[in-house]
Amino acid sequence: MATEAIISELRTIAAKNDGLLKPEDVVESARPINSPLHTRFTWDDTEAANQYRLQQARQLIRTTIQYIEVDGKDQSFRVFCSLTPDRENDGGGYRETVAVLSNRQYKAQLLSDAQEDMRRFEERYSRLKELSLVIKEIRKALAE
Repeated sequence: MATEAIISELRTIAAKNDGLLKPEDVVESARPINSPLHTRFTWDDTEAANQYRLQQARQLIRTTIQYIEVDGKDQSFRVFCSLTPDRENDGGGYRETVAVLSNRQYKAQLLSDAQEDMRRFEERYSRLKELSLVIKEIRKALAE
């Protein structure tokens, strides 16, 4: 489906709620088979349930943190991280952060991924003057 048709439908749904687009409204609007959004959803409940459980597992992995002492203070860090090459493989995957930081190749990939995240942050928020100092530091860090 063309992006324009999706945008149009999402705007129509949002307009019905004072401009606020809620996921549950999108799902309800997509239920009819003739909805332009219908094919964007998994309607088989067994498959949808499995996909939801996979999403829950991803969320659990991404939010599992551990505290370690650094300079006398407890600091949190994510136990697992995802590297771009792993995400590009079927099914994706996560690696222990400690193992990634201990491996030169994985650590270089993590740094590359972080720099890409910084580029996306800059692109997304560069129009907010309130973040101009942050954006300036991001640009400086990326230039190094």
